[in-house]
Amino acid sequence: MRDPTMVVDMDSTATSAALSPPPPPPQALLERLKDYGQEDAFALWDELSPEERDFLVKDIENLDLPRIDRIVRCSFRSQALPVAAIEPVPEQNVSSVEERTMVERERWWNMGLKAISKGKLAVLLLSGGQGTRLGSSDPKGCFNIGLPSGKSLFQLQAERILCVQRLAAQATSEGTGSGGGSESIHWYIMTSPFTDDTTRKFFESHKYFGLEADQVTFFQQGTIPCVSKDGRFVMETPYKVAKSPDGNGGVYSAVKYSKLLEDMAMRGIKYVDCYGVDNALVRVADPTFLGYFIDKGAAAAAKVVRKAYPQEKVGVFVRRGKGGPLTVVEYSELDSSLASAINQSTGRLRFCWSNVCLHMFTLDFLNQVANSLEKDSVYHLAEKKIPSIHGYTMGYKLEQFIFDAFPYAPSTALFEVLREEEFAPVKNANGSNYDTPDSARLLVLRLHTRWVVAAGGFLTHSVPLYATGVEVSPLCSYTGENLEAICRGRTFHAPCEIAF
Repeated sequence: MRDPTMVVDMDSTATSAALSPPPPPPQALLERLKDYGQEDAFALWDELSPEERDFLVKDIENLDLPRIDRIVRCSFRSQALPVAAIEPVPEQNVSSVEERTMVERERWWNMGLKAISKGKLAVLLLSGGQGTRLGSSDPKGCFNIGLPSGKSLFQLQAERILCVQRLAAQATSEGTGSGGGSESIHWYIMTSPFTDDTTRKFFESHKYFGLEADQVTFFQQGTIPCVSKDGRFVMETPYKVAKSPDGNGGVYSAVKYSKLLEDMAMRGIKYVDCYGVDNALVRVADPTFLGYFIDKGAAAAAKVVRKAYPQEKVGVFVRRGKGGPLTVVEYSELDSSLASAINQSTGRLRFCWSNVCLHMFTLDFLNQVANSLEKDSVYHLAEKKIPSIHGYTMGYKLEQFIFDAFPYAPSTALFEVLREEEFAPVKNANGSNYDTPDSARLLVLRLHTRWVVAAGGFLTHSVPLYATGVEVSPLCSYTGENLEAICRGRTFHAPCEIAF
């Protein structure tokens, strides 16, 4: 007979298990959070399932807490500091279009091609953003702006790289009397956790648009926790810290931590052309800009366009403090009297040089900036509605911007370009007032139409010419050169693509 004392009451066991308190959070991790005043991240621990607790622990363990604490403290402190007064950029820092001679242009073009043929230039693309404002969750570079060819922004940029490579190889063979021997241009593409996988697959499925797969390197920008007004982490769910990408200036820490600065040095790269993906007219790896940059011996350079009108919503280059470094101030920081002020000797706005995210850096300077920005740890605080366990809550996203590098540059050279030739931003959905796929497409078609007419071609069109035009494949021409053989005496019906 069974001993009745051995009979286990299954129901009471289940009940006591259900009532037993959950295991506490890992003690060491909780202590580390307390060190930085972030222990609230575990506030709802008791209500989480075992899987959710695991997820939360991993989420916190993946955060570099000392670094994030330093960034939050330095950024909050910096926001309270007064900033030096701004002055206009000195004229000698700018190469303006009207002052540039044909001889200079040709010399810079040849200098640039020579450096490219020796493999000294890399191209760095900032492509972390999704096309949310364009009505798409895909990476912006996948976007087709409606050109006759149907090409995406990524394809237009890849083909411009191919074209420059060919021009550099031709210049080298003409200079040496031998064939080929030119290096390829390495393309580093910064994605974000939201765009990385889709971007890689897009390039693979399009066979890298004719480039070699090994001349393209993808890497991700970082994310950083969103914080409340008192610097505490905002919890997106009870088991996940709210995070956002660290801004396009996150490229500096990303190239440092991904060991890409060493990779560039190993490849013999000396100069880095850095630009944003959402410009349909970007001259990727522009030999003239590179030649100018080398000629000036500057650490950093930027292409600029003139502000169209005083209140245009663009950041402009300024000098921070008397004899201080050049930097960019956002339009919201420039009061209207300064924005409208005229330089009496030139007749231009005093603050007229708009930043359009077309930059050039030496590799040495990129190294210096990556270390200095990390040491100073100052990010911009953007007040935003952040999704949290309490619904949308006001807090801060922390970001760095690409132009945060300029104050560290011992010398910065600005290079004016014409917006109708080099700046066709794609930021807003069609139907918006500006910077739409439609406006960018028309800028491309108008520029290319001018190239074709200049090369002796003719156009017919069934809609008004201001609403259409022709597209010249980047594989045919980079800036309108070498088109006579294709265009002279021929008639093209707009809209169409002119390819080989």
